Amino acid sequence: MTAEGLVAALLADDGRQDWPARVPRRLDTLLAALPRPARAGVHTAVAALEAYTLLRTGRRLAVLGTDERESVLRSLAAHPRLVPLLDVLKVPVLLAAGTERTPAPQAPVPPPEDPPLDCTPAHAWPARSTADVVVIGSGAGGAMAARTFARAGMSVVVLEEGEHHSTASFGRRAPLDRFAELYRDGGATAALGNPPLLLPVGRAVGGTTVVNSGTCYRTPQHVLTRWSGAYGFGLADGLGARLHEVERTLRVATQPLDVLGNNGLLALSGAERLGWRAAPLRRNAPGCKGSCQCVVGCPTGAKQSVQLSVLPAACAAGARIVTGARVRRILLDPDGPGAPRAAGVRARRPDGSELEILTPLVVTAAGALETPPLLRRSGLGGHPRLGRNLSVHPATSVAGRFAEPVTAWRGVLQSAGIEELHDRGVLIEATASPPGMGSFVLPGLGRELRRELEDAERLATLGAMIADRPSGRVQGRNRTLVRYDLDPRDGARLMTAVRAMGRVLFAAGAEEVLTGVPAAPRARSLDELDELLTRVTARNLHLSAFHPTGTAAAGGDPQRAPVDPEGRLRGARGVLVVDGSVLPGCPEVNPQLTIMAVALAMSETWLEGEG
Repeated sequence: MTAEGLVAALLADDGRQDWPARVPRRLDTLLAALPRPARAGVHTAVAALEAYTLLRTGRRLAVLGTDERESVLRSLAAHPRLVPLLDVLKVPVLLAAGTERTPAPQAPVPPPEDPPLDCTPAHAWPARSTADVVVIGSGAGGAMAARTFARAGMSVVVLEEGEHHSTASFGRRAPLDRFAELYRDGGATAALGNPPLLLPVGRAVGGTTVVNSGTCYRTPQHVLTRWSGAYGFGLADGLGARLHEVERTLRVATQPLDVLGNNGLLALSGAERLGWRAAPLRRNAPGCKGSCQCVVGCPTGAKQSVQLSVLPAACAAGARIVTGARVRRILLDPDGPGAPRAAGVRARRPDGSELEILTPLVVTAAGALETPPLLRRSGLGGHPRLGRNLSVHPATSVAGRFAEPVTAWRGVLQSAGIEELHDRGVLIEATASPPGMGSFVLPGLGRELRRELEDAERLATLGAMIADRPSGRVQGRNRTLVRYDLDPRDGARLMTAVRAMGRVLFAAGAEEVLTGVPAAPRARSLDELDELLTRVTARNLHLSAFHPTGTAAAGGDPQRAPVDPEGRLRGARGVLVVDGSVLPGCPEVNPQLTIMAVALAMSETWLEGEG
């Protein structure tokens, strides 16, 4: 792809500053990390833009002057059907531009030393071995299961598809460059549907806990009551003590005001003026320095992701971690009486060779998007509800422009929670972005977009996620395919969230609010925002989604739940499921504590039953 012309056009590069010239190379690196379909989509859009330019001017974008490029963009933007094409192109260009224009702060020197882990690359692991327990996945659920079984004296092997990344390694590269290594599909995992949703998930030792915001909400009591009563998920009744244990392990505490940053303080100020419930969030980040890089690996070691807090304890008790190992299937013993019993796992190394670990107990913690395909590949996908019941937190964000600099990337990334509308399914959190990675809300093209980018320091950002009706499913065996159609009720909640975030920002003193919607990009008053929102729907918003759950739901009804109330996969023996897929419904909050507490409960219950 020839990126120079595209970048020069979108950013109105007139050659007077150095940083725009570095953007094309950064963009090419970013696109190279994306999965083939996403990369092909961007390449197709660029080719279409170049074809249009040739038709209109007889020359390519790269050789046009600034005014000529501006004219081409204006003519494109005049066609409503082409606006989505320009939006597709803006997002990666602005990510690359922001990274070059706003370098991340330097990490501490020397960096903190991480607790030791017993990690072995898959190529160095024997082709055939044995263990008492194999745990597939090293994220929130897998780490808790590994620690529990290792402390019980069992030999535990954890298989992780991603690699181990140290705190020191996070400080050596720009935040955007770490995406490819820390996220599945380079951060471009998506749910296909109406509308499509970006659904980023982690892939590293520590799973998504390495790249989440560090926000630690306890599961709301009404959610636990519903899971127990409506779904027969009895473990929910006794989850309180386990939640306490997880909070102690992660060192969860309310984030102090002195590190929130202006982004969080403005959110609290706006909520206070409205009389709305709001407070600094509880997080697993003691000693947070406010580097605003949680979602690409904390460079200071403050965020207690499970590779710093749980897996070291598991390894100290004897657990071993194999990295770079993608589990192809769970091996079964078909000769025993009754349902098939787990006999081990087969995993693929990066070079294509395979390894087998024989074990009588397989703990699946691959996540809500990967567990169903794994079970299907293993001949264990017969339950009609496996892969269905997918719940995510559909989310959107807005920005407010203030008279004075906000510099949102200095401070806690996700700092304050506004819960005034939480009982209506809307949770607002003051959420900034790592340096250079938050400019997707900016309106305009060419000179207008360039001005917005150069004025980004005065923006404060809020994000909102909604409690959804499970409306998705995970298909596929060898490659995951996610389908999700936004429920009309959830679309209405998203629109409510946009207006609520606008109210908070205006109350805090914002001069205008940016919606991220090309057809209605900015409002300078709440009345104007209300008028703009009458012209759009939730499908016009910039939407993403987080926290997939529910695709192998646990419950008392064998017809509705692929997994029994204690985490055992129905139709098999020796297979325990302990990741977010077992949650029966939407948790309504950031779910790390919930998943870890459920995994602890299921692992302890298994040990009690076997004992």
